[in-house]
Amino acid sequence: MRMYKRFDNRGFTLVELMIVVAIIGVLAALAIYGVRRYLASAKTSEAKNSIGAISRNAQAAFERETVDSQILGDAANSNAASHELCKSAAAAVPVAVPLGKKYQPSTLKGADFDDGDSLTGWKCLKFTISSPIYYQYNYKAAGGYVSAGLPGAPDPGATGFEASAQGDINANGQVSTFARGGTISATGQLKLATQVFVDNEFE
Repeated sequence: MRMYKRFDNRGFTLVELMIVVAIIGVLAALAIYGVRRYLASAKTSEAKNSIGAISRNAQAAFERETVDSQILGDAANSNAASHELCKSAAAAVPVAVPLGKKYQPSTLKGADFDDGDSLTGWKCLKFTISSPIYYQYNYKAAGGYVSAGLPGAPDPGATGFEASAQGDINANGQVSTFARGGTISATGQLKLATQVFVDNEFE
């Protein structure tokens, strides 16, 4: 008579299955966290890149020699060209912080990033965004800075400027703030902040 081994067709025990399920659960939780963090980082990179571009454009505008447009009388002299920061943008774009949704900037003349003139706002900065955005962008010169009062925020002072972005990508009522500024030194040079200031990045 042929004898069969008792455990030849043995399956997994309940404990082994529970261990496998626990491991899969932990890995899934880590993956979900990683994906969420990646998506949030992708959204915040929009703000950081745009703030960097605005501040570089502000520096370029300062380095250009600017002068007011004038109609001169006979034997009169115009104002001397000077290095000046662009004056503050009249309004942030968009007017309200988007709540977890993208905003499509207006392409109408004089609206959103087309506001200002050669010495003021977005036109002076030669900055525009035509694609949908998650953040509200602002440019302030000589005061009224968005980051004022936030812990660790640098103060550009009365001779400086600040480019800022605020957003609520989770629509949870908590706002993140990104800002980079610069100030004019005693020697008349514009010094930019070394990095973008970030407050409550992922809300």
